[in-house]
Amino acid sequence: MADQFDPYREALVFEERTVWPAEYGGLETGTKLELEKALHASAEECASIEYIRIHTGFCRQITVTDEDYDRVG
Repeated sequence: MADQFDPYREALVFEERTVWPAEYGGLETGTKLELEKALHASAEECASIEYIRIHTGFCRQITVTDEDYDRVG
């Protein structure tokens, strides 16, 4: 279940993960890395964001949607 952007948790994010749906499997690794940087830099605009508790704080996990791809791609 997706969370809403949370400034409090954002201050405690120590890891970032990006989940790519199968339809984006054909993208080159370099392209994906660039898009991931852009997505995490504007996490507040992402449609599907999750905060996962880890020992040091939180991991921000973004699941890429078509809207996110269109926005940063």
